[in-house]
Amino acid sequence: MLVTLHYTDLAVAALLLLVNGGLSMALDLGLARPLLVAALRMVVQLSLVGLVLTRLFALESPWLTLGAALVMLLFAGQETMARQERRLSGWWSYGIGTGAMGTAAGIVLLLGLSTAVRPDPWWDARYAIPMLGMVLGNAMSGVGLALHTLTATAARERSAIEAQLALGRTRWTALRPTLRHALRTALMPTINSMAAMGVVALPGMMTGQILSGVDPGEAVKYQILIMFLISGATGLGVLAALLATVRRLSDRRHRLRLDRLVRRR
Repeated sequence: MLVTLHYTDLAVAALLLLVNGGLSMALDLGLARPLLVAALRMVVQLSLVGLVLTRLFALESPWLTLGAALVMLLFAGQETMARQERRLSGWWSYGIGTGAMGTAAGIVLLLGLSTAVRPDPWWDARYAIPMLGMVLGNAMSGVGLALHTLTATAARERSAIEAQLALGRTRWTALRPTLRHALRTALMPTINSMAAMGVVALPGMMTGQILSGVDPGEAVKYQILIMFLISGATGLGVLAALLATVRRLSDRRHRLRLDRLVRRR
């Protein structure tokens, strides 16, 4: 049985933000204003998304579904670029992150819709958009973390990398430790999330389905499917983004090109 929430219920829950705001002011953390802005932004964004999805589900148009997916991808690319302290100059940072996430999420989403979920039609926005949101959101975090780690480590370890290149190593060999470190750093949150799921925490999708009246056993199967899709998309996206960035951070003569990086202002 679905319990309907009223705006007064949300208002009561929002009072908890006052506690966090009070702690911030008492301890002089400077987080009261960012917390308020983040909360207001969340409410506005989710309200607008709810209106858009209601309309999108009613129209049942594959082109509108594709358009919504494209908008989500473009915003994810912007967020990925914004999370990097050092990023590639020009359009490269945005293009590599967006392209890697789009390719990985597209492959994984098509696999999930065509083999496991099998909605009719297969592009049904009620399934495609929520699944894409979960997959793309996690891939975005992984790619952003991977690129941040790669560029920051390459800049920090510049002397060691250039020493390897001076000894005749290829760019792939010289940058391999940095690449492995970035890949491991980006994938660990997903691995830790899967390891703790069910015992330490109940994931949001599963909780939402149970609260809406879905049988817990069925909700568990959907959650397992989503986590497998998330893991696959994150791994593919991170690997593609890192390989492309390594190529951009070096040239055909196997020289390190940190001059192609710019600091975030």
